[in-house]
Amino acid sequence: MRCDPRNRIAVGCTLLVIALGAGVTGCSSGGDPLSAEPYDAADRISFSGPSEGKKADPDKSLEIVAEDSDGRITDVTAVDAAGRHVVGELAADGSRWHSISPLVAEADYTVRVSTEDEGGARGRKVLSFTTGKPTAAKSLGVTFGPGAGTYGVGQPLTAELTAPVRAPAQRAVVERGLKVSSTPAVDGAWHWVNDKLLHFRPKNYWPENATVRMRSNLEGIGIGDRLRGGKTAPVTLRIGDRVIAVTDVAAHRLTVHKSDEEIRTIPVTAGKAGFETRNGVKVVLAKERLVRMRSSTVGIAEGSAESYDMDVNFATRVTWSGEYVHAAPWSVGSQGYDNVSHGCVGMSTDDAKWFFDTFRPGDLVEVVNSGGTTMEPFGNGFGDWNLSWAQWREGSALVGGTGAGPAPEEKARLRPQPA
Repeated sequence: MRCDPRNRIAVGCTLLVIALGAGVTGCSSGGDPLSAEPYDAADRISFSGPSEGKKADPDKSLEIVAEDSDGRITDVTAVDAAGRHVVGELAADGSRWHSISPLVAEADYTVRVSTEDEGGARGRKVLSFTTGKPTAAKSLGVTFGPGAGTYGVGQPLTAELTAPVRAPAQRAVVERGLKVSSTPAVDGAWHWVNDKLLHFRPKNYWPENATVRMRSNLEGIGIGDRLRGGKTAPVTLRIGDRVIAVTDVAAHRLTVHKSDEEIRTIPVTAGKAGFETRNGVKVVLAKERLVRMRSSTVGIAEGSAESYDMDVNFATRVTWSGEYVHAAPWSVGSQGYDNVSHGCVGMSTDDAKWFFDTFRPGDLVEVVNSGGTTMEPFGNGFGDWNLSWAQWREGSALVGGTGAGPAPEEKARLRPQPA
């Protein structure tokens, strides 16, 4: 049997029945049925609906059946006017084909059915129909992030849904409809952070100066019971230079690389015992020229030996819980020699201003050789790069896993802490 898995396409409307008659032939004068043009199988096919002038129900599936034992279906494709294919499965013996993905509401479809009789004569039928409005359904909206702009090579993409999607099959429909393209092209995947949030990242960091586009192909698509995709605005963003800072906590040194060249080494101080800076890769979230940091927001009692309340300049944020790279003029004597902060990476005011001016959201700050825990993958900023590629793919409903992903923490509220 000739069966290309890529062309196992289906439609979800009403029943199509193909009657493959034994008397149909398409042989050439040479007697070779494979050399003949496919015969018109119109008089061998009955279509039970929709009737002329009617629209198909987009919530119903399609089944195509070869009724005679001497004939079989070899291929079925169905595509709407926007070029969206519908996935289906063909039985190994060619006796039956049925759809396994939903139809788009209010769309025009073309279905192409190829057949073959036991003598090898090929038949073909092309059908067309239009789907109507679905039964009253809730619309699933998608908001892409970040917005248009220029970001660093570590910037993950996000897709926030307006309704939870839990079933693996429904998550697969959603993922299939969320399109990411980049120039140059990359190998990437979506990862389900929770029922309403997905992150996308490449296998490796984005290429420098890439253009990245996000769009949704879900409009009108049935996702689950009474849930259909809504209209979503596309987003285009650019990737800047490759800028990465590596903080070696044990060496009290931060080294900045731009386009894989070392451009600056800065003496720093990091988290002391009991307040260790998190290890791992962090993504710059935001920059704050002046931020007030208070110990009470991180559980340190006012009036204790560790309490503080101060304004901090040139603060580059890397976690929502309050970890920054920032100016720390009060600890200049320890920078390069000792770790005395409450978790942030501190440096001189001049170095902090340079860092502030050099880094943008999406750039990377990696911490090594700290006694702290590893940066969380989700819930406290973008720790996405702390998952291996295999672990990342396990959070996809399409390319490697079930879409379950690791259980994320709830997003922490802003809690600035100084060094």
